[in-house]
Amino acid sequence: MNRISQAGALFLALCLPFAASECLAGTTAVGAPLSTPAMAVPAAQKSVLIDLARAGTRLVAVGERGLVLLSDDNGQSWRQASVPVSVSLTAVQFVDAQKGWAVGHAGVVLATRDGGEHWTVQLDGLRAAQLELAAATVDQANAVYPDEALARVQNAERLVADGADKPFLALEFIDAQRGLIVGAYGLALWTADGGATWQSLMGHIANPNGMHLYAISHQGTRWFLAGEQGYLARSDDDAASFKQLESPYEGSFFTLQSRADGALLVGGLRGNAFVSNDGGESFQRLPVPMPISFNDATRLAGGQVLLVNQGGGLFLNGEQAGTALLPLGKPLGKPVSSVIEAADGSLIVAGFTGLQRLAQPSTAASE
Repeated sequence: MNRISQAGALFLALCLPFAASECLAGTTAVGAPLSTPAMAVPAAQKSVLIDLARAGTRLVAVGERGLVLLSDDNGQSWRQASVPVSVSLTAVQFVDAQKGWAVGHAGVVLATRDGGEHWTVQLDGLRAAQLELAAATVDQANAVYPDEALARVQNAERLVADGADKPFLALEFIDAQRGLIVGAYGLALWTADGGATWQSLMGHIANPNGMHLYAISHQGTRWFLAGEQGYLARSDDDAASFKQLESPYEGSFFTLQSRADGALLVGGLRGNAFVSNDGGESFQRLPVPMPISFNDATRLAGGQVLLVNQGGGLFLNGEQAGTALLPLGKPLGKPVSSVIEAADGSLIVAGFTGLQRLAQPSTAASE
């Protein structure tokens, strides 16, 4: 199993603010955060928050040490939810107003059935590693390429030996039953029953170097993955298998998002962003005036894609814009990890300085 030699800036950014026991391979102190509920934090909305989601009209933010915050007034006020772990959470998604999932460090997967008020643990990193080892062992028996099959088994054995120390970094559920989670070292698991059981997809994804996977997007039965060192992959069989795509860039990609017209946008290090109108067969560069890494993207109610970078710069791209990224106000001047549109049309951003509501996106930078 490879070790991080050119770890993406986002992976490092997620790790640096947190305790080393959550980030470094080979540590043995991960078990305590997995069994310790998140502590109540005064002014939690000013803590490190990493990702945002909508649960109906409710807003949900997740972040360091198991923080989950809820807002029922479009981001004007927030309250902390009950969470059974204190590992940092990196991504969250809801399929309706009640059902949602969050993933994070130590390979944790959390689920909620009450709009984020309470969460239960569905999976941890050790169990995820054991699932990959079991799958690799079964596949080895019928392998066409024995050397590759053996290498996969050995890699899975090292994952198990390392314990619960690998983070999940992205998730994509298409309904209350079916979802994909991905993370460091190519971790990838699929559920078809809402997370009651999981199966490893690592043997079905063309990722021979075990690149970290940072983002997922889907369009019907077609799925896309993006990761470090320009890694891009596509599934044409509803996530059953993925083939690697030719990448337009060698730097890491951190976000994927589809426009209403089906165009796929991908963004990553140093302000590099691209759009594809043919399902990832080719990409056109989206010029941007500042070489600052893109962290996240969201599709707005009008069908446009809004990208945000680490400097708080917001950029719009829609069908009419073609290959242009249109700045939305002035940069916020602070690190931003995620952005989402609230039910009232305001924008909510999350980052290392907490949460901020931009009530009028057209003049967002002035707030």
